[in-house]
Amino acid sequence: MEPEGKLFVLGLDCAPPRILYKDLRGELPNLESIMARRHEVRSTHPPITIPAWISMATGKTPGELGLYGFRHRRLGSYTDMYIANSRLVREKPVWAHLGARGKRSIIVGVPPTYPPRPVRGWLITDFITPGPDKNYTWPPSLKAEIESVLGGPYIFDVEFRIHDKDKIKRELWRMTEAQFKVLKHLVKTREWDFLFYVLIGTDRLHHAFWKYYDPGHPKYPGPNKYEDVMPEYYRLVDRLLGGLLEHIPRDAEYVVVSDHGAKAMKGAFAVNQWLMEEGYLTLKKRPDRPGADLRPDMIDWSRTVAWGWGGYYARIFLNVKGREPQGVVEKEHYWDVLEELRKKLQSIRGPSGEKWDTKAYHPSELYPEVKGDPPDLMVYFDDLSWRSAGTIGWPSMYLEENDRGPDDAVHDWIGVFATSIESAGEPETVTDVFRRGVPLLP
Repeated sequence: MEPEGKLFVLGLDCAPPRILYKDLRGELPNLESIMARRHEVRSTHPPITIPAWISMATGKTPGELGLYGFRHRRLGSYTDMYIANSRLVREKPVWAHLGARGKRSIIVGVPPTYPPRPVRGWLITDFITPGPDKNYTWPPSLKAEIESVLGGPYIFDVEFRIHDKDKIKRELWRMTEAQFKVLKHLVKTREWDFLFYVLIGTDRLHHAFWKYYDPGHPKYPGPNKYEDVMPEYYRLVDRLLGGLLEHIPRDAEYVVVSDHGAKAMKGAFAVNQWLMEEGYLTLKKRPDRPGADLRPDMIDWSRTVAWGWGGYYARIFLNVKGREPQGVVEKEHYWDVLEELRKKLQSIRGPSGEKWDTKAYHPSELYPEVKGDPPDLMVYFDDLSWRSAGTIGWPSMYLEENDRGPDDAVHDWIGVFATSIESAGEPETVTDVFRRGVPLLP
């Protein structure tokens, strides 16, 4: 099916249906003008920014892409790690397919597009960009043009895991206004067919301010000075969107989509401490302070079966003989050990003995193909309500706060998919959005 006219995909990172479809319904006129049909869409495994956006853009699962998060461990090594980036994406994104058919795209902020790769059109990279001193555009000459429009460097992200909420708010507003200024410049000065913009600001907003907004949050402080920050930010986005829409033809089509949702974070579970207590992880000596990072040189690998990484989900790695340098798990016992560990993880209860809805998966259970460097188990504590903490030395396995800095929200499975397109089907998952949900590809 040959696409006609223009399509603008507005990605609101972390936006849940609750905010757009319920809480702020009637307060966002410009967003609502392009959301004639509202659906919900399930995120990827795992439901996090990387890999969810590039799964959407390529129509491939994280397993097929070999991307399981922001950072990865090189299988067989205790120390070799790498960060997700555009060079690791070997499947063609939707804009590459469109470019092959002569269509021009404007791509802004879609993770992971740093470092920039050639595109038929114009590209500005995403929040993983190390800084504005790097080359972050395609073509490279676009960088100087952007900085001329802004009168300074482009802003990719804000620091959001800090206690200074006023600073976060100021920088969120500044970043968002700057990005929309650049978008408006591009749509006014370029001939384009496809525009895909991902706003990371909504994600940072939720992680920094959710407990001040949501009365159902276990740490909701009651009426407070920040309780309106989230609605105010969405109104800012709506106002800036209105200014952008003035420069887009009336016959354009629209999609508003998120990579995952958000909900209150109940706490963080110290997964490596649990592994230690259960006898799977042995240290040469215990740390002398709470919240210490688990370093490879701290571990007695000759007596360690498994260790884990923290994040919005837990990644568990087995110490396999013949794969890891000092592996102890015999290959013929791999699945038995994995199943034993899975059952124990899924039986973990909360701090008051409450039953948790914890799920643990081997990647082969989730994807049609498993590439790259996957973990041995992917664990979602209490249906994502509890974050995984990889640090050790705590007085309890149950932490009230994120061990990486203040964080009020965790990710949720369900995101938004709203569109003005009459013929667009309702995608089941984020991966389906361009593969089946939007009629762009054969």
